[in-house]
Amino acid sequence: MSRIRKDPDPRFWRLNRSLGFDWRLAPYDIEQSQAHARALREVGVLDGEELQAICAGLDRVGERIGRPGFEFDGADEDIHMAIERLLGEEVGSLAGKLHTARSRNDQVATDVAMLVRAHSLRAIELVGAAMRRLLDQAERHRDWPMPGYTHLQRAQPVYLGHHLLAYFWMLCRDAQRFRFALDGAMTMPLGSGALAGVNWEIDRRAVAGELGFERVSANSIDGASNRDFALDYLAAAATCAMHLSRLGSEIVIWSSSEFGFCQLDESFSSGSSIMPQKVNPDSAELLRAKSPRVAADYASLLGTLHALPLTYGKDMQEDKEPLFDAIDTVEACLEATEGMLAGIAFDRERLAQAAGDEMLAATEIADLLVRKGVPFREAHGIVGGLVRDAVERGKPLSELTPEELSERSEQLDDSVYEVLRRESWLESKRIEGGTGSAALAAQLSLAAEVLEAVEARLPDGLP
Repeated sequence: MSRIRKDPDPRFWRLNRSLGFDWRLAPYDIEQSQAHARALREVGVLDGEELQAICAGLDRVGERIGRPGFEFDGADEDIHMAIERLLGEEVGSLAGKLHTARSRNDQVATDVAMLVRAHSLRAIELVGAAMRRLLDQAERHRDWPMPGYTHLQRAQPVYLGHHLLAYFWMLCRDAQRFRFALDGAMTMPLGSGALAGVNWEIDRRAVAGELGFERVSANSIDGASNRDFALDYLAAAATCAMHLSRLGSEIVIWSSSEFGFCQLDESFSSGSSIMPQKVNPDSAELLRAKSPRVAADYASLLGTLHALPLTYGKDMQEDKEPLFDAIDTVEACLEATEGMLAGIAFDRERLAQAAGDEMLAATEIADLLVRKGVPFREAHGIVGGLVRDAVERGKPLSELTPEELSERSEQLDDSVYEVLRRESWLESKRIEGGTGSAALAAQLSLAAEVLEAVEARLPDGLP
Protein backbone atom coordinates (compact mmCIF):
# COMPACT_ATOMS: atom_id res chain seq x y z
CA MET A 1 0.00 0.00 0.00
CA SER A 2 1.57 3.31 -1.21
CA ARG A 3 5.19 3.64 -0.02
CA ILE A 4 4.75 1.30 2.95
CA ARG A 5 6.52 -2.03 2.32
CA LYS A 6 6.34 -3.65 5.73
CA ASP A 7 3.28 -5.37 7.09
CA PRO A 8 1.88 -3.66 10.19
CA ASP A 9 3.17 -4.91 13.50
CA PRO A 10 0.41 -7.01 15.17
CA ARG A 11 0.49 -4.67 18.17
CA PHE A 12 -0.15 -1.70 15.90
CA TRP A 13 -2.76 -3.66 13.92
CA ARG A 14 -4.84 -4.32 17.03
CA LEU A 15 -4.80 -0.62 17.82
CA ASN A 16 -5.38 0.52 14.26
CA ARG A 17 -8.07 -1.88 13.01
CA SER A 18 -11.57 -0.45 13.27
CA LEU A 19 -13.61 -3.14 11.51
CA GLY A 20 -14.65 -4.56 14.87
CA PHE A 21 -17.01 -1.61 15.29
CA ASP A 22 -17.25 0.37 12.04
CA TRP A 23 -18.91 -2.58 10.25
CA ARG A 24 -22.14 -0.83 11.28
CA LEU A 25 -21.48 1.74 8.56
CA ALA A 26 -21.77 -0.92 5.83
CA PRO A 27 -25.27 -0.06 4.53
CA TYR A 28 -24.42 3.64 4.40
CA ASP A 29 -21.09 2.97 2.70
CA ILE A 30 -22.75 0.82 0.05
CA GLU A 31 -25.49 3.36 -0.62
CA GLN A 32 -22.91 6.14 -0.82
CA SER A 33 -20.66 4.09 -3.11
CA GLN A 34 -23.49 3.44 -5.54
CA ALA A 35 -24.32 7.15 -5.72
CA HIS A 36 -20.61 7.92 -6.18
CA ALA A 37 -20.39 5.35 -8.99
CA ARG A 38 -23.25 7.06 -10.81
CA ALA A 39 -21.42 10.38 -10.43
CA LEU A 40 -18.28 8.77 -11.90
CA ARG A 41 -20.36 7.67 -14.86
CA GLU A 42 -21.37 11.29 -15.45
CA VAL A 43 -17.73 12.44 -15.63
CA GLY A 44 -16.63 9.57 -17.86
CA VAL A 45 -14.65 7.47 -15.37
CA LEU A 46 -17.13 4.60 -15.75
CA ASP A 47 -19.17 3.58 -18.75
CA GLY A 48 -22.72 2.31 -18.52
CA GLU A 49 -21.81 -1.38 -18.31
CA GLU A 50 -19.18 -0.72 -15.64
CA LEU A 51 -21.65 1.31 -13.60
CA GLN A 52 -24.23 -1.43 -13.80
CA ALA A 53 -21.66 -4.06 -12.79
CA ILE A 54 -20.40 -2.06 -9.82
CA CYS A 55 -23.88 -1.24 -8.50
CA ALA A 56 -25.00 -4.86 -8.85
CA GLY A 57 -21.78 -6.01 -7.22
CA LEU A 58 -22.31 -3.67 -4.29
CA ASP A 59 -25.83 -5.07 -3.88
CA ARG A 60 -24.36 -8.56 -3.64
CA VAL A 61 -21.74 -7.35 -1.15
CA GLY A 62 -24.51 -5.94 1.02
CA GLU A 63 -26.38 -9.23 0.87
CA ARG A 64 -23.26 -11.17 1.82
CA ILE A 65 -22.49 -8.93 4.80
CA GLY A 66 -26.08 -9.22 5.98
CA ARG A 67 -26.16 -13.02 6.01
CA PRO A 68 -26.04 -14.72 9.43
CA GLY A 69 -22.59 -15.97 10.25
CA PHE A 70 -20.77 -13.77 7.74
CA GLU A 71 -17.18 -13.06 8.78
CA PHE A 72 -14.79 -10.43 7.45
CA ASP A 73 -11.21 -11.24 6.49
CA GLY A 74 -8.65 -10.73 9.21
CA ALA A 75 -6.66 -8.50 6.86
CA ASP A 76 -9.52 -6.03 6.41
CA GLU A 77 -8.60 -2.80 8.17
CA ASP A 78 -11.98 -1.07 8.16
CA ILE A 79 -15.41 -1.39 6.59
CA HIS A 80 -14.46 0.74 3.60
CA MET A 81 -11.50 -1.44 2.62
CA ALA A 82 -13.53 -4.58 3.40
CA ILE A 83 -16.30 -3.53 1.01
CA GLU A 84 -13.78 -2.64 -1.68
CA ARG A 85 -12.16 -6.08 -1.29
CA LEU A 86 -15.51 -7.85 -1.36
CA LEU A 87 -16.52 -5.84 -4.43
CA GLY A 88 -13.30 -7.02 -6.08
CA GLU A 89 -14.40 -10.60 -5.47
CA GLU A 90 -17.65 -9.78 -7.26
CA VAL A 91 -16.47 -7.64 -10.21
CA GLY A 92 -12.69 -8.09 -10.35
CA SER A 93 -10.28 -5.21 -10.95
CA LEU A 94 -13.15 -2.94 -11.93
CA ALA A 95 -13.67 -2.42 -8.20
CA GLY A 96 -10.50 -0.34 -8.14
CA LYS A 97 -12.14 2.37 -10.22
CA LEU A 98 -14.70 3.14 -7.53
CA HIS A 99 -12.27 5.01 -5.30
CA THR A 100 -11.59 7.58 -8.02
CA ALA A 101 -12.44 11.11 -6.83
CA ARG A 102 -12.83 10.30 -3.16
CA SER A 103 -10.74 9.66 -0.06
CA ARG A 104 -11.50 7.57 2.96
CA ASN A 105 -11.53 10.91 4.79
CA ASP A 106 -14.62 12.26 3.03
CA GLN A 107 -16.02 8.75 2.59
CA VAL A 108 -16.18 8.01 6.32
CA ALA A 109 -17.40 11.53 7.14
CA THR A 110 -20.29 10.98 4.74
CA ASP A 111 -21.09 7.56 6.18
CA VAL A 112 -21.16 8.94 9.71
CA ALA A 113 -23.35 11.85 8.66
CA MET A 114 -25.81 9.41 7.09
CA LEU A 115 -25.81 7.33 10.28
CA VAL A 116 -26.45 10.38 12.47
CA ARG A 117 -29.22 11.50 10.17
CA ALA A 118 -30.96 8.12 10.37
CA HIS A 119 -30.66 7.81 14.13
CA SER A 120 -31.66 11.41 14.80
CA LEU A 121 -34.92 10.62 13.02
CA ARG A 122 -35.23 7.40 15.02
CA ALA A 123 -34.62 9.27 18.27
CA ILE A 124 -37.33 11.80 17.44
CA GLU A 125 -39.70 8.91 16.73
CA LEU A 126 -38.90 7.23 20.07
CA VAL A 127 -39.10 10.50 21.98
CA GLY A 128 -42.52 11.05 20.44
CA ALA A 129 -43.67 7.61 21.60
CA ALA A 130 -42.56 8.33 25.18
CA MET A 131 -44.25 11.74 25.02
CA ARG A 132 -47.46 10.02 23.88
CA ARG A 133 -47.40 7.77 26.93
CA LEU A 134 -46.76 10.71 29.24
CA LEU A 135 -49.62 12.66 27.72
CA ASP A 136 -51.97 9.67 28.01
CA GLN A 137 -51.06 9.22 31.67
CA ALA A 138 -51.38 12.95 32.34
CA GLU A 139 -54.86 12.98 30.81
CA ARG A 140 -55.86 9.96 32.87
CA HIS A 141 -54.57 11.47 36.11
CA ARG A 142 -55.35 15.13 35.53
CA ASP A 143 -57.37 15.42 38.78
CA TRP A 144 -55.31 13.17 41.06
CA PRO A 145 -53.71 15.29 43.83
CA MET A 146 -50.19 14.49 44.95
CA PRO A 147 -47.49 16.33 46.90
CA GLY A 148 -44.88 18.22 44.93
CA TYR A 149 -41.38 18.20 46.39
CA THR A 150 -38.33 20.35 46.82
CA HIS A 151 -35.25 18.82 48.46
CA LEU A 152 -37.34 15.61 48.44
CA GLN A 153 -39.46 17.20 51.17
CA ARG A 154 -43.18 17.78 50.71
CA ALA A 155 -43.62 21.33 49.44
CA GLN A 156 -46.89 22.12 47.64
CA PRO A 157 -49.68 19.97 46.23
CA VAL A 158 -50.00 19.46 42.49
CA TYR A 159 -52.02 17.25 40.23
CA LEU A 160 -50.25 14.07 39.07
CA GLY A 161 -51.09 15.00 35.50
CA HIS A 162 -49.26 18.29 35.92
CA HIS A 163 -46.21 16.54 37.36
CA LEU A 164 -46.06 14.01 34.51
CA LEU A 165 -46.27 16.78 31.93
CA ALA A 166 -43.02 18.21 33.27
CA TYR A 167 -41.30 15.20 31.68
CA PHE A 168 -43.34 15.70 28.51
CA TRP A 169 -41.82 19.15 28.05
CA MET A 170 -38.32 17.87 28.81
CA LEU A 171 -38.71 15.31 26.04
CA CYS A 172 -40.12 17.97 23.74
CA ARG A 173 -36.87 19.88 24.11
CA ASP A 174 -34.99 16.64 23.46
CA ALA A 175 -36.87 16.30 20.18
CA GLN A 176 -35.71 19.82 19.32
CA ARG A 177 -32.11 18.89 20.08
CA PHE A 178 -32.27 15.76 17.94
CA ARG A 179 -33.82 17.88 15.20
CA PHE A 180 -30.81 20.20 15.43
CA ALA A 181 -28.46 17.19 15.13
CA LEU A 182 -30.46 16.04 12.11
CA ASP A 183 -30.06 19.41 10.43
CA GLY A 184 -26.29 19.37 11.06
CA ALA A 185 -26.06 15.96 9.40
CA MET A 186 -27.80 17.28 6.28
CA THR A 187 -24.52 18.68 4.86
CA MET A 188 -22.70 16.21 2.60
CA PRO A 189 -18.89 16.04 2.98
CA LEU A 190 -18.35 13.78 -0.06
CA GLY A 191 -16.25 15.58 -2.65
CA SER A 192 -13.92 17.08 -0.04
CA GLY A 193 -11.37 14.37 -0.80
CA ALA A 194 -8.56 14.03 1.68
CA LEU A 195 -8.72 17.77 2.38
CA ALA A 196 -8.39 19.88 -0.78
CA GLY A 197 -11.25 18.56 -2.90
CA VAL A 198 -10.83 16.22 -5.88
CA ASN A 199 -9.63 16.62 -9.47
CA TRP A 200 -12.90 15.53 -11.02
CA GLU A 201 -15.83 17.89 -11.50
CA ILE A 202 -18.34 15.70 -9.74
CA ASP A 203 -21.84 17.18 -9.48
CA ARG A 204 -21.85 17.17 -5.69
CA ARG A 205 -25.33 18.62 -5.42
CA ALA A 206 -26.78 15.85 -7.55
CA VAL A 207 -25.06 13.24 -5.37
CA ALA A 208 -26.25 15.01 -2.23
CA GLY A 209 -29.83 14.99 -3.46
CA GLU A 210 -29.62 11.30 -4.29
CA LEU A 211 -28.32 10.49 -0.80
CA GLY A 212 -30.89 12.66 0.96
CA PHE A 213 -28.61 15.54 1.93
CA GLU A 214 -29.90 19.10 1.72
CA ARG A 215 -26.59 20.79 0.98
CA VAL A 216 -22.88 20.20 0.36
CA SER A 217 -19.98 21.37 2.50
CA ALA A 218 -18.74 24.80 1.43
CA ASN A 219 -15.11 24.16 2.40
CA SER A 220 -13.27 20.92 1.68
CA ILE A 221 -11.07 21.17 4.77
CA ASP A 222 -14.09 21.63 7.00
CA GLY A 223 -15.96 18.92 5.12
CA ALA A 224 -13.32 16.27 5.78
CA SER A 225 -12.70 17.25 9.40
CA ASN A 226 -16.20 18.13 10.61
CA ARG A 227 -17.81 15.95 13.26
CA ASP A 228 -20.03 18.61 14.79
CA PHE A 229 -23.12 16.70 13.73
CA ALA A 230 -21.94 13.72 15.80
CA LEU A 231 -21.31 16.02 18.75
CA ASP A 232 -24.77 17.50 18.31
CA TYR A 233 -26.30 14.02 18.41
CA LEU A 234 -24.26 13.05 21.47
CA ALA A 235 -25.20 16.26 23.27
CA ALA A 236 -28.88 15.62 22.53
CA ALA A 237 -28.55 12.00 23.63
CA ALA A 238 -26.76 12.95 26.86
CA THR A 239 -29.44 15.49 27.80
CA CYS A 240 -32.23 13.08 26.88
CA ALA A 241 -30.66 10.30 28.96
CA MET A 242 -30.35 12.74 31.87
CA HIS A 243 -34.07 13.55 31.62
CA LEU A 244 -34.92 9.85 31.59
CA SER A 245 -32.70 9.33 34.62
CA ARG A 246 -34.74 11.87 36.57
CA LEU A 247 -37.96 10.10 35.63
CA GLY A 248 -36.42 6.74 36.53
CA SER A 249 -35.25 8.06 39.89
CA GLU A 250 -38.72 9.32 40.78
CA ILE A 251 -40.30 6.01 39.79
CA VAL A 252 -37.82 4.20 42.03
CA ILE A 253 -38.71 6.49 44.94
CA TRP A 254 -42.46 6.49 44.28
CA SER A 255 -42.61 2.68 44.01
CA SER A 256 -40.89 2.14 47.37
CA SER A 257 -42.98 0.90 50.30
CA GLU A 258 -42.30 4.19 52.08
CA PHE A 259 -44.04 6.15 49.31
CA GLY A 260 -46.30 3.59 47.64
CA PHE A 261 -47.36 6.04 44.94
CA CYS A 262 -47.00 3.64 42.01
CA GLN A 263 -46.11 0.15 40.89
CA LEU A 264 -44.34 -0.85 37.71
CA ASP A 265 -45.75 -3.68 35.65
CA GLU A 266 -44.06 -6.97 36.47
CA SER A 267 -42.68 -7.17 32.94
CA PHE A 268 -40.52 -4.13 33.75
CA SER A 269 -39.56 -5.33 37.24
CA SER A 270 -37.24 -7.98 38.63
CA GLY A 271 -37.28 -10.28 41.62
CA SER A 272 -34.58 -11.01 44.16
CA SER A 273 -32.26 -14.01 44.05
CA ILE A 274 -32.72 -14.53 47.80
CA MET A 275 -35.80 -12.56 48.93
CA PRO A 276 -38.94 -13.99 47.29
CA GLN A 277 -41.16 -11.07 48.33
CA LYS A 278 -39.23 -8.48 46.34
CA VAL A 279 -40.45 -6.67 43.22
CA ASN A 280 -37.62 -4.38 42.21
CA PRO A 281 -37.95 -1.43 39.78
CA ASP A 282 -34.83 -2.46 37.88
CA SER A 283 -35.87 -0.85 34.61
CA ALA A 284 -36.23 2.54 36.29
CA GLU A 285 -32.91 2.07 38.10
CA LEU A 286 -31.20 1.36 34.80
CA LEU A 287 -32.56 4.62 33.40
CA ARG A 288 -30.65 6.33 36.22
CA ALA A 289 -27.50 4.34 35.59
CA LYS A 290 -27.31 4.77 31.80
CA SER A 291 -27.28 8.56 31.88
CA PRO A 292 -23.63 9.07 32.92
CA ARG A 293 -22.60 6.53 30.31
CA VAL A 294 -24.09 8.61 27.49
CA ALA A 295 -22.64 11.79 28.98
CA ALA A 296 -19.23 10.07 28.95
CA ASP A 297 -19.71 9.19 25.27
CA TYR A 298 -20.23 12.89 24.55
CA ALA A 299 -17.18 13.84 26.60
CA SER A 300 -15.13 11.18 24.82
CA LEU A 301 -15.69 12.59 21.34
CA LEU A 302 -15.33 16.15 22.56
CA GLY A 303 -11.97 15.17 24.05
CA THR A 304 -10.89 13.41 20.85
CA LEU A 305 -11.57 16.47 18.74
CA HIS A 306 -10.12 18.91 21.27
CA ALA A 307 -7.12 20.78 19.79
CA LEU A 308 -6.95 18.37 16.83
CA PRO A 309 -5.12 20.05 13.92
CA LEU A 310 -6.85 20.18 10.54
CA THR A 311 -7.57 18.19 8.56
CA TYR A 312 -7.57 14.51 9.46
CA GLY A 313 -5.78 12.52 12.12
CA LYS A 314 -6.21 8.87 12.99
CA ASP A 315 -7.60 10.18 16.26
CA MET A 316 -10.88 10.69 14.40
CA GLN A 317 -11.32 6.94 14.19
CA GLU A 318 -12.37 7.31 17.83
CA ASP A 319 -15.54 9.12 16.79
CA LYS A 320 -17.45 5.90 16.18
CA GLU A 321 -17.46 3.80 19.34
CA PRO A 322 -18.88 6.53 21.62
CA LEU A 323 -21.39 7.47 18.94
CA PHE A 324 -22.52 3.86 18.40
CA ASP A 325 -22.71 3.28 22.15
CA ALA A 326 -24.80 6.40 22.73
CA ILE A 327 -27.16 5.48 19.90
CA ASP A 328 -27.72 1.99 21.30
CA THR A 329 -28.08 3.22 24.87
CA VAL A 330 -30.44 6.13 24.38
CA GLU A 331 -32.65 4.21 21.96
CA ALA A 332 -32.91 1.30 24.42
CA CYS A 333 -33.72 3.73 27.25
CA LEU A 334 -36.43 5.48 25.24
CA GLU A 335 -38.00 2.17 24.23
CA ALA A 336 -37.98 1.00 27.85
CA THR A 337 -39.45 4.30 29.05
CA GLU A 338 -42.39 3.98 26.69
CA GLY A 339 -43.05 0.44 27.93
CA MET A 340 -42.72 1.38 31.59
CA LEU A 341 -45.14 4.27 31.24
CA ALA A 342 -47.67 2.10 29.40
CA GLY A 343 -48.00 -0.31 32.33
CA ILE A 344 -47.36 1.82 35.40
CA ALA A 345 -50.17 1.87 38.00
CA PHE A 346 -50.63 4.77 40.42
CA ASP A 347 -52.29 4.53 43.85
CA ARG A 348 -54.81 7.34 44.09
CA GLU A 349 -55.46 6.88 47.79
CA ARG A 350 -51.78 7.01 48.78
CA LEU A 351 -51.20 10.05 46.59
CA ALA A 352 -54.23 11.86 48.02
CA GLN A 353 -53.25 11.00 51.58
CA ALA A 354 -49.78 12.46 51.07
CA ALA A 355 -51.20 15.51 49.28
CA GLY A 356 -53.61 16.10 52.19
CA ASP A 357 -50.79 17.07 54.57
CA GLU A 358 -51.97 20.47 55.79
CA MET A 359 -48.42 21.74 56.05
CA LEU A 360 -48.49 21.94 52.24
CA ALA A 361 -50.93 24.85 52.60
CA ALA A 362 -48.40 27.07 54.39
CA THR A 363 -47.78 29.19 51.28
CA GLU A 364 -51.54 29.57 50.80
CA ILE A 365 -51.85 31.06 54.30
CA ALA A 366 -48.92 33.41 53.63
CA ASP A 367 -50.63 34.59 50.44
CA LEU A 368 -53.83 35.14 52.43
CA LEU A 369 -51.93 37.52 54.71
CA VAL A 370 -50.45 39.29 51.67
CA ARG A 371 -53.96 39.90 50.34
CA LYS A 372 -54.70 41.56 53.67
CA GLY A 373 -51.79 43.95 53.24
CA VAL A 374 -49.03 42.12 55.09
CA PRO A 375 -45.65 42.19 53.25
CA PHE A 376 -44.74 38.71 52.04
CA ARG A 377 -41.52 38.46 54.04
CA GLU A 378 -43.42 39.32 57.20
CA ALA A 379 -46.20 36.89 56.24
CA HIS A 380 -43.58 34.19 55.65
CA GLY A 381 -42.29 34.63 59.21
CA ILE A 382 -45.78 34.65 60.71
CA VAL A 383 -46.77 31.40 59.00
CA GLY A 384 -43.44 29.81 59.87
CA GLY A 385 -44.19 30.53 63.51
CA LEU A 386 -47.71 29.18 63.10
CA VAL A 387 -46.39 25.93 61.70
CA ARG A 388 -43.97 25.66 64.58
CA ASP A 389 -46.83 26.18 67.04
CA ALA A 390 -48.85 23.40 65.38
CA VAL A 391 -45.92 20.98 65.47
CA GLU A 392 -45.12 21.72 69.10
CA ARG A 393 -48.77 21.32 70.12
CA GLY A 394 -49.18 18.14 68.11
CA LYS A 395 -52.05 19.56 66.04
CA PRO A 396 -52.77 19.97 62.36
CA LEU A 397 -53.12 23.60 61.31
CA SER A 398 -56.89 23.27 60.96
CA GLU A 399 -57.24 22.37 64.64
CA LEU A 400 -55.52 25.48 65.95
CA THR A 401 -58.11 27.62 67.72
CA PRO A 402 -58.94 31.19 66.65
CA GLU A 403 -57.12 32.35 69.78
CA GLU A 404 -54.01 30.39 68.86
CA LEU A 405 -54.13 31.84 65.36
CA SER A 406 -54.41 35.39 66.61
CA GLU A 407 -51.36 34.92 68.84
CA ARG A 408 -49.31 35.10 65.66
CA SER A 409 -51.23 37.83 63.86
CA GLU A 410 -54.52 39.66 64.15
CA GLN A 411 -54.91 39.07 60.41
CA LEU A 412 -55.19 35.30 60.99
CA ASP A 413 -58.93 34.82 61.38
CA ASP A 414 -61.57 32.28 60.32
CA SER A 415 -60.53 32.73 56.67
CA VAL A 416 -57.54 30.50 57.47
CA TYR A 417 -59.87 27.52 57.87
CA GLU A 418 -61.33 28.18 54.43
CA VAL A 419 -57.85 28.22 52.92
CA LEU A 420 -57.12 24.88 54.56
CA ARG A 421 -59.90 23.19 52.63
CA ARG A 422 -57.89 20.82 50.45
CA GLU A 423 -59.38 21.55 47.06
CA SER A 424 -58.51 25.23 47.32
CA TRP A 425 -54.78 24.52 47.55
CA LEU A 426 -54.62 23.21 44.02
CA GLU A 427 -57.21 25.37 42.33
CA SER A 428 -55.59 28.61 43.52
CA LYS A 429 -52.78 28.02 40.96
CA ARG A 430 -54.74 29.45 38.04
CA ILE A 431 -51.73 31.09 36.38
CA GLU A 432 -50.74 29.88 32.91
CA GLY A 433 -48.47 26.89 33.38
CA GLY A 434 -49.76 26.27 36.89
CA THR A 435 -51.34 23.13 38.33
CA GLY A 436 -54.92 24.44 38.62
CA SER A 437 -57.53 22.53 36.62
CA ALA A 438 -58.15 25.26 34.04
CA ALA A 439 -54.44 25.90 33.48
CA LEU A 440 -53.79 22.16 33.30
CA ALA A 441 -56.55 21.70 30.72
CA ALA A 442 -54.93 24.39 28.56
CA GLN A 443 -51.54 22.74 29.00
CA LEU A 444 -52.91 19.34 27.97
CA SER A 445 -54.40 20.89 24.85
CA LEU A 446 -51.09 22.55 23.96
CA ALA A 447 -49.21 19.31 24.61
CA ALA A 448 -51.49 17.44 22.20
CA GLU A 449 -50.75 20.00 19.46
CA VAL A 450 -47.01 19.81 20.07
CA LEU A 451 -47.04 16.01 20.10
CA GLU A 452 -48.76 15.95 16.74
CA ALA A 453 -45.90 18.01 15.29
CA VAL A 454 -43.25 15.80 16.92
CA GLU A 455 -44.86 12.61 15.68
CA ALA A 456 -45.03 14.08 12.18
CA ARG A 457 -41.29 14.94 12.52
CA LEU A 458 -41.91 18.30 10.91
CA PRO A 459 -38.77 20.48 10.65
CA ASP A 460 -40.63 23.59 11.77
CA GLY A 461 -43.28 21.91 13.87
CA LEU A 462 -41.57 22.00 17.25
CA PRO A 463 -42.19 24.98 19.54
